[in-house]
Amino acid sequence: MPNPEISFLQDIPVFGALAADTLSFLLRHARVVSRQKDQYFYYENDPADSFYVLETGKVMILKNWADQVYRLRDLEAGDCFGEMALIDMMSRSATVKAVTKCNALELSLDDLHQLYEYDHEQFMVLYMNLAREVSRRLRAADRRLFEIDMRKEKPIATSLQPS
Repeated sequence: MPNPEISFLQDIPVFGALAADTLSFLLRHARVVSRQKDQYFYYENDPADSFYVLETGKVMILKNWADQVYRLRDLEAGDCFGEMALIDMMSRSATVKAVTKCNALELSLDDLHQLYEYDHEQFMVLYMNLAREVSRRLRAADRRLFEIDMRKEKPIATSLQPS
């Protein structure tokens, strides 16, 4: 009978194409982190060495700017957050607050190093998936910025196709 936790992870894009034994390995190393409504997973500018996969609940991603706090987006079960820390090795770029009671799996850089030693090919698949997730979010941010900028601009052409 399939493990429900492994089935859950297999449906999450960041774990796409990972073998069941690799997911089982990751589950043995992951920590389950729980937060009550209105508690924080971490704050913007905190040191970062892990990412989270939301198993249950809902969180909001918050950003400080000009002494104000802005909501960037909400995430639900199956979404991940904190993955930028595993790619750029910098501090947290935003704050994550529980909107409801939440459970999340936390995977650290050390956990991923152990995965590398266990199976470096599966490690590379996971990192490619993390890069794709960051790229998807960057594209969404670019689209939002473009839409905002275009409200102020006039088009310079009707097409980029050669005449």
